[in-house]
Amino acid sequence: MKTIIGLLTTCLTVLTMMDPAQAAGNLKIDYTLSFPQAQTHYVEVEMNISGITQPTIDLKLPVWTPGSYMVREYAKHLESFSAENAGKSLIFKKTDKSTWRVSLAGAKSLKVKYSLYCFEMSVRNNYVTSAQGFIVGASTFLYPAGAIANASTVHIKPYKGWDKVSTSLDKVGDDQFTVVAPNYDILYDSPIEVGNQDVFGFKSGNTEYEIAMCLGGNYDRERMKKDLKILVEKETAIFGENPNKRYVFLVHNYSKSGGGIEHLSSTVLQVVRNQYGSEGGYQRFLALAAHEHFHLWNVKRLRPIALGPFNYDVENYTTNLWIAEGFTAYYDNLVVHRMGLYSDDNYLKMITSDMNLIDNTPGSRVQPLAEASFDAWIKYYRPTENSVNAGISYYSKGSIVAMMFDLEIIKGSKGKYSLDDAMKHLYNEYYKVKKRGYTDAEFKAGVEKFAGTKVDDIYNKYITGLDAMDYNKYLAYAGLKAVDSLAETNVPTLGITMSPPGTKPMIATVLRGSAAWNDGLNVNDEITAVDGQPFTTLRAITTNRKVGDKVTLSVLRDGLPYSIPVTLLRNNQVRYDIVSVPNPTAEQVAVKTKWLKQ
Repeated sequence: MKTIIGLLTTCLTVLTMMDPAQAAGNLKIDYTLSFPQAQTHYVEVEMNISGITQPTIDLKLPVWTPGSYMVREYAKHLESFSAENAGKSLIFKKTDKSTWRVSLAGAKSLKVKYSLYCFEMSVRNNYVTSAQGFIVGASTFLYPAGAIANASTVHIKPYKGWDKVSTSLDKVGDDQFTVVAPNYDILYDSPIEVGNQDVFGFKSGNTEYEIAMCLGGNYDRERMKKDLKILVEKETAIFGENPNKRYVFLVHNYSKSGGGIEHLSSTVLQVVRNQYGSEGGYQRFLALAAHEHFHLWNVKRLRPIALGPFNYDVENYTTNLWIAEGFTAYYDNLVVHRMGLYSDDNYLKMITSDMNLIDNTPGSRVQPLAEASFDAWIKYYRPTENSVNAGISYYSKGSIVAMMFDLEIIKGSKGKYSLDDAMKHLYNEYYKVKKRGYTDAEFKAGVEKFAGTKVDDIYNKYITGLDAMDYNKYLAYAGLKAVDSLAETNVPTLGITMSPPGTKPMIATVLRGSAAWNDGLNVNDEITAVDGQPFTTLRAITTNRKVGDKVTLSVLRDGLPYSIPVTLLRNNQVRYDIVSVPNPTAEQVAVKTKWLKQ
């Protein structure tokens, strides 16, 4: 009888409780952003919620933002939280680092206010000054637990003198200061720029493009419109369509800066304000734009299955960032090359820069590429003095793997297909038809479909394994080979890097397996003398010395003097150049032509 009563009670409780997701779906949510004292780097947020049917409501702030794979603890910037209904304060408490639980006391609506400190000059966090208000959704908008699918409206009250809003969010009518998001995934994926940015644009197919240039710069509006339009069309041709009706390039021009982050229908680029004046600087801007714009397909839509739907509370792990970022890094310079702005030789030099980085990074022989992707949350965005010894960039190595796949497909299909075709197929298959992300095996199968052969070798050796990359196997398909210009040298080295000029001569890096590594020099050792003579430069240590010579370094370590004998070893760094093989075959010429001229 006791068991039966318990069951009946449980059933009645379940019947009378409203499903939290259903309850969340009935909420009406509005935000107001204001900047009354932008010079102090604060944005004031007011959140109004109505339609609440539960006795309490949990309000949460994401701990990370998609596109930047590190927990950033955005809640650390939130201050002065308050909640009220009809002018009466409501009781609330924090239940974890980024969740506020408000007791409604019977109220069906509430008003929440909080302040956010915004002074990180980056693409992944808010940055507010008297000159601009840059708002990243994930670091700004609290959301009701269970309400990720909810729509919301954002009202913007600009700081004095600000007259423009740039965002991919839809306006309400003609009011640029009121925008709407159909759900929180869109809200968190649509940064907002408020200020006096220079706004211009172009149309590509059915897509309207806005370029918002913030804080000046020596750019040429007309050239930028023309070249970005070509860039957009080159990338669209790869996938066969542009899924956006509207896309926004938000460009932050600072005195020293660099980087970008992708979004579903926009990107944020950080560029050195006056770099557009040189051809090299302008091309670097285009390559950055090409990278982030390519992401609107690769990762924002064609994505690893782990990257969506997102859990904003914790890390979202995937072993496939080498595809999401590495393949995008492969295509950025390739697209600029296809625009006719890089010669074949210049483009091949960019390929060798990745090859040099891989082979000159001891960590490439320690951390597999798939593991580098998985551990991005704890390693890539948190570099230390030992990172070069312990890990590898999934950008650089992923880019070279993409090149290998591209050449394998071109050769295997006798020039009928390239990596472009595999990417378009995968986009159609998983984003458009199956409407989900791909698994490891599915992406591999997509490449093999066009290569006409298994690519197990590349996966086993270079993605999950630690084999030295055989560049020449794949370059040979195109009648090319990589030549190490340092292969025949026998120069000595300590295997360290030093702190910047003008500072104390401190060791900044000790390379794994080097003379310094083997004989006990440490990062942060201050070199004071070499064989009893005052230290001058790192180069002076090895000048007029041979491999196998011994030197004694006097160092200060944590203020204590040490004398450390070191046996110099050969500098085993590489410096590749890609050159043509003698008398390439017709097949090799055809592969090269397809690769570099398509």
